[in-house]
Amino acid sequence: MSTRRGPGRPPGAAAPRREQLIEVTIELVGDQGYAAATLGRIAEAAGLSKASVLHHVPSVAELLAAAYEQVLASMVAEVGGAVEEAPAADRPVVYVTAMIGYFREHPRHTRVASEALVHLRLPGESRERWEPLAQLLEQARTARGLPPARELRTAALAIGGGIDAIVREQQLDPSYDSARAAELLAGVLENVVLSH
Repeated sequence: MSTRRGPGRPPGAAAPRREQLIEVTIELVGDQGYAAATLGRIAEAAGLSKASVLHHVPSVAELLAAAYEQVLASMVAEVGGAVEEAPAADRPVVYVTAMIGYFREHPRHTRVASEALVHLRLPGESRERWEPLAQLLEQARTARGLPPARELRTAALAIGGGIDAIVREQQLDPSYDSARAAELLAGVLENVVLSH
């Protein structure tokens, strides 16, 4: 009889129970807000005792942080994939529409991200937001044969702010047409930053 174990999870992979707890947290926070994600409610939704939940994670705050990381990873994979598939000249426009589209299609993720930023007081590094978009803008201008722009940082900050405002408005008013808003913002980007 062999005592060798099968391959199991890859190193660094989250345990299945922890993954379940993260998903439950995304559902609770996404539907009802951070206040709804109590230890008792998470345990009940996962079909576990509170002690079992605490065995896998030390606190609800850590679960929210893990949920936030999962949301970011999912968003980066989806939006990044769409951007990578686009020609360099079109990547900033694809970025705008893909970002807004992602959060429209994943409203729970929108709320998890918002709640995590507020309740966990996560340090938002401005450069992490604007620099990749500024680089996409520079690459698009080059691909279009346009001269280098002097102030792409400000353009990236303005576009990022526009994305945030549209996503927030969609969160507050589900009837808001964020797809149309994304098209309008992309049009401004085309006409102001990528045409001269």
